[in-house]
Amino acid sequence: MTDDTRPRKPAAVADPKAREFLRNADPVLAQLIDARPDFRPRAWMDELPPLDAFATLIFQVVGQQLSVAATRTIVSRIEERFGGRLPTPAELLAADPQVLRSAGLSARKGATLRALAERFVDGRLSDDALAGMTDDEVEAALTEVPGIGPWSAHGFLLVALDRPDVFLTGDIALRRAIQRLYGFDHVPTPDELIELSDRWRPYRSLAVSYLFASEYAG
Repeated sequence: MTDDTRPRKPAAVADPKAREFLRNADPVLAQLIDARPDFRPRAWMDELPPLDAFATLIFQVVGQQLSVAATRTIVSRIEERFGGRLPTPAELLAADPQVLRSAGLSARKGATLRALAERFVDGRLSDDALAGMTDDEVEAALTEVPGIGPWSAHGFLLVALDRPDVFLTGDIALRRAIQRLYGFDHVPTPDELIELSDRWRPYRSLAVSYLFASEYAG
């Protein structure tokens, strides 16, 4: 669900305290940080309408194993089928599953979205409840849903809740950025990523944002 009437504040510049911590912790990140003094880690969201928890999860589920471009294409098709916006949980449950299939969503992802919608409708999940949970509690609550794994849960923590210490171990674009920037001769393993990212705690989210920016900037 989106609310196009709410004003949106421009994305803030990266927190100076977190930025300085990362500069001192990692010389590779220091170069990225110095190259982008006005970096706004959430600027990419400026082009999106305000998203509630369920709408953010639609993006996360659609985007599993897909490029950013493919994800946005499918999300746009879903919006077209629901009057120009993403559906509420109740609207998604009321719709024929074929509506999602016609937008390009697989049957498995459609079933995942319906399972999520059921939990929002019956109150097991809500914006307020998720916002009040710890990172681990959010991950546990979301990964109970078939089709939601750690990648989607961590993405939700990063995008919807703006949590400061999230790392996306399974994200292939992030792994490739790290391979390139840190001189790995292979795509780094999860264990190698965790070892590297430990130096960024408690600001792994900002580190991830800089690494993504470097990857998509080319």
